[in-house]
Amino acid sequence: MAPSFLVFPSIPTGNNHRIELAGTDLWTIVRIDNVFVYPSEINIDQFKDALGHTLSLWPIAAGRTILENDEHYIIEMCDNPIPVTLVVNNHLNKWPLNSNVIVELNEKLLSTFIDQVQVLKLFHNSSNEPLVRFKLTHIVESGEWVLGISWYHVLGDAAACLHFSNTLSRFYQRMEPTKPLPIFERRLWRENEADQSLLSIMKQLRDAKPSEIIFKNTFADQINYDQLNLHFSGKQLAELRTLAGGDNITIHDALTAYIILTLNTYCYYNTDEYRILRTNTAVNHRGVSNTIAPQGQVANAIFMMLSDNFDDPYSLSNIAKTIRRSINQSRDSKFLEPWLATADGLMRKNLKNNKLPDLGRFSNEVVVNSNFRYDWANLVDFGYTDKCRFYTAWSGALYLRVFRLNPQKYGNEWLSRDRDGAEVSFRIEKDLKEKFINAWQRDINENFNNVKN
Repeated sequence: MAPSFLVFPSIPTGNNHRIELAGTDLWTIVRIDNVFVYPSEINIDQFKDALGHTLSLWPIAAGRTILENDEHYIIEMCDNPIPVTLVVNNHLNKWPLNSNVIVELNEKLLSTFIDQVQVLKLFHNSSNEPLVRFKLTHIVESGEWVLGISWYHVLGDAAACLHFSNTLSRFYQRMEPTKPLPIFERRLWRENEADQSLLSIMKQLRDAKPSEIIFKNTFADQINYDQLNLHFSGKQLAELRTLAGGDNITIHDALTAYIILTLNTYCYYNTDEYRILRTNTAVNHRGVSNTIAPQGQVANAIFMMLSDNFDDPYSLSNIAKTIRRSINQSRDSKFLEPWLATADGLMRKNLKNNKLPDLGRFSNEVVVNSNFRYDWANLVDFGYTDKCRFYTAWSGALYLRVFRLNPQKYGNEWLSRDRDGAEVSFRIEKDLKEKFINAWQRDINENFNNVKN
């Protein structure tokens, strides 16, 4: 049994204040599990002190879940302690994984570095189950330290988890937290604010299925599709942006468009059933309107934005510009408010009916869920600049996940880090994997000169 200890907030600040969750927060059986690898020591006393200060600033993370009247989902800020497990590993000679950020879900090794939040206990008379758990592992032979963080998704999305993790890293370094400071209150949506005409573009929530079907389909995807981890340099991404439309679109638009164009040209050409015609993009809506979600809000402040069909699914610029139009539309608060109110109602209904959103593959679409705007390895480096590596698990069929590149080490030397590069990970049909990789490698070798823009 690995030793563990509890860390209380340095100063109790929760005062048993209650935060009622919106329907869009109710990812009740989901958690975010992340792993960070450091080249040398994480000082335990310094870590305890930093975590205590972080919990004082983030009392919601030291709270407990409450379900009232089978309807109101609440986090009570009761200044509970957070457990930290400490492991001394004498079996590994060094960190065993390569530089790929996204690890295969079937690769069980990553989970051994995480003390997972027991999500099935929460909201079910489990006031003692923590909402966040930590695990520190010291790989003795290499001197490396590994930090695993398990975060209950109802606390907030990836941006909120990163905000918390960055605060911990900065307090550890005796630095002030970055602003904006966390905001915990969130807007509760009313039924009369919903717009049922939006259901046609909300298929993932509208077509929710019983959990056993979702898990069965997810397992099938892991078996029937192979994972790709594609690395692009900052220079390559800049070239793609120029080809796709320059200042009128973002690097991320161009990258997504390139993946779709390559799929359509080399994998799904003249195949109406599979050709990619639109994107469904997870959009962070913080800052669109302070009445919806201000910057710094700790919540699940994301929604899925379905694009129009591409006029030309074989044109890099047309795909990129269509994606950009959908993102621009998502920044309109008059569109966003009824969308969120409708999604709120669907999430509550699905939870009551024991159904989960369908995150699987829909015909002629890719899902884009990107962290490209967040440099996890840099923002949670505990002072080990460009020497911290970040890992997380899971990829889905044509479900694009995008992250900044990890730092790389050659022998005992750290290579100069490409801070502008990106890793794209998704799963593709086994018989199409080689076709895609060959096309991508050819484009890289030719500096994208033959890409149809």
